[in-house]
Amino acid sequence: MTTTYAALLRGINVGGSRKVPMAELRTLMTDLGHDGVRTYLQSGQAVFASDHGDEDSLAAELASAIEKHFGFAVDVIVRDHAYLRAIADNCPFPAAELEPKQLHVTYFSAPVDAERFAEIDQAAFLPEEFRLGDRALYLYAPNGLGRSKLAEMLSRPRLNKGLIATSRNWNTVVKLVEMTGD
Repeated sequence: MTTTYAALLRGINVGGSRKVPMAELRTLMTDLGHDGVRTYLQSGQAVFASDHGDEDSLAAELASAIEKHFGFAVDVIVRDHAYLRAIADNCPFPAAELEPKQLHVTYFSAPVDAERFAEIDQAAFLPEEFRLGDRALYLYAPNGLGRSKLAEMLSRPRLNKGLIATSRNWNTVVKLVEMTGD
């Protein structure tokens, strides 16, 4: 059975480094046997259909192909439409009432125990807040991600040790649900 997925590439096309042209990425993914490959923005989102492998094996396959083709390693997370829809539907913040730039989702490669973030005193960062979801973290940053002290704290390597973590703003979260649902 063919399933539609989104591939989330971490840290590409930022500041002119680790360049992955989207046309080349689409060709690379098509050559891997995936169908209907489409990309969204330049920041590393690709939607595709596949009937072989699961999310983890598809992510590993794509990461390996990218490293071979472009000459540098890129972390990849692959998620299907049902997961992406559930993430959007289960947002603990009132997404419809917020500006998209205020809300972000960090996708993790594996489940995350709340204990990992227990040391963070959320009250010290108000009005910023975060909540954990299914292999995800929702961040409300009313002044935007660039000014967020909580986002800075959450991105510390020791909090994400052993995980692939990549973040997307709410516009991208919603667009990926739409694209994988086509």
